[in-house]
Amino acid sequence: MLGRKSVFGMYNRFLLTLLLTAVFVWSLYSIQWNADLFHAGGIPTLLQIFEGLIQPDLSAEVLMKGIESAWITLAYAVAGMSLAVIYALIVGILASGTLTSSRVARLTSKVFFRGILGFTRSIHELIWAWLFVAAVGLSPYAAIFALAIPYGGILGRIFADMLNDVPDQPITALKSAGASKLQLLTYGYFPLVWADMISYTMYRFECAIRSSAIMSFVGLGGLGYQIQLSLADLKYDQVWSYVFFLIVLVILVDVWSNFVRKGLTERKRRKGFSPGWLSLLFTLLLVVCSWGFIKVTENAQFFELLSDKNIEYAKKFFGGLIGLNDATPAFFNAGSWAAALKLTLETLEMSIMAIGFATIAAFFTVIPAARNIANGGLTSSKKWYNWILYGIIRITYIFSRSVPELVWAMMIIFIFKPGLLPGAIALALHNFGILGKLWAEVIEDMDPRPIRNLASTGASKIQIFFYGILPTVLPRFLTYILYRWEVIMRTTIVVGFVGAGGLGMEFKLAMSYFQYTEITLLLLCYMILVIIADFASESTRKAVK
Repeated sequence: MLGRKSVFGMYNRFLLTLLLTAVFVWSLYSIQWNADLFHAGGIPTLLQIFEGLIQPDLSAEVLMKGIESAWITLAYAVAGMSLAVIYALIVGILASGTLTSSRVARLTSKVFFRGILGFTRSIHELIWAWLFVAAVGLSPYAAIFALAIPYGGILGRIFADMLNDVPDQPITALKSAGASKLQLLTYGYFPLVWADMISYTMYRFECAIRSSAIMSFVGLGGLGYQIQLSLADLKYDQVWSYVFFLIVLVILVDVWSNFVRKGLTERKRRKGFSPGWLSLLFTLLLVVCSWGFIKVTENAQFFELLSDKNIEYAKKFFGGLIGLNDATPAFFNAGSWAAALKLTLETLEMSIMAIGFATIAAFFTVIPAARNIANGGLTSSKKWYNWILYGIIRITYIFSRSVPELVWAMMIIFIFKPGLLPGAIALALHNFGILGKLWAEVIEDMDPRPIRNLASTGASKIQIFFYGILPTVLPRFLTYILYRWEVIMRTTIVVGFVGAGGLGMEFKLAMSYFQYTEITLLLLCYMILVIIADFASESTRKAVK
């Protein structure tokens, strides 16, 4: 029975692979593949961008601006994530149903609060930033709230799932001892999931750094603002200087995250300050400094957001979104729906192309990027060039994923004409590094014995890959592809802001011309697309298992 189930699972994975390949090929037909894809000066511009990459501007003025902008980017990300964690803890606990007694109340709590989390995380942070800036004007709080709401929704959903996955035995024992709901949460649930919660929060914080950098697109400061100004002036050497600052910032957060996770997994008690305590103190200091900077240096006054002028303007803006004082709202017009659904299909095609390009690039680079391939631990074959390839590809992964999709799109749009292709390439460039890193870690976690047995029988590298490595890692590979496709789907609207086509380009135009009901219609289509992507991804993931 077990063997039959295994064969059935392999058959499903094979069919799924063919289906995903066919869908990717279908998406390619949305592009007219000819020389008109490039700007007249596209190739020379590409060479100039590459020249700026190898010869960045390292003048004192640029370095000082880079340090200042990096701190602004970091401060916004820290402030936004601090609010996101509070929101996620409160709503995530309510969404888990751990504080309810009856089955009906538990189900109601889960459905209602998971719905809130689903709505807040389905809309990209840059869209939230647009809405806040349009409602209350330029303020650091627009960036902070725009980060806090979607990241709080993502964290809250994960926190709720972690609480639901807690084993029943410890909770039952506490209940039999007469523990209250709050005591169950404090002494039963939290001690079992606290380390995982912190670990995942640190991962999302790394993502928040990249999101904070692109807040410049709505007029807020940071590294993204300097990148945007340099691109406008065609100073590509300065662009790469600021991009390198962003990469360094992401790497530092990644190192800090690894340090925190290592401290959480240590079981031995140390005298004095442990890594966990040091990380906690550093986190508190960073939060205090970030909020202090926003309050004092940026002179951001929270209660100014609640002034009569801002409240009146917000009423007008949100009233416009729901069609007040509009005789013919776009979301009640069949023609507007037809045009919006056509853009929705284009956005879907862009996301499929993006994950397809990223998958192909990761597939051809992942083997030398695995540490156990480089050191010969998996195949018992050591070559002098393995570590060189490993280093080059791993650096490429870091470089690729550290640059936000919008920044990639800002540069690529100087080479390609506006359309779906530049958006797909920008999304693929960012996700290629993420996908490659995740896949390489899957290979590193493999049991080496079957692969060594294949190698000892004289199998070639290609045979080892297709008959040994690929069948073992394919389920995890497919899972990560589907997961990243969900993320790409939420991000397609953002790259459209700089001319990459789809819903994003139309959304920007609607914002520019104050077509409020058109904005609502496009947001509805965007959310429908995200929901469909979630459902399709979840269904196909079940087929992989």
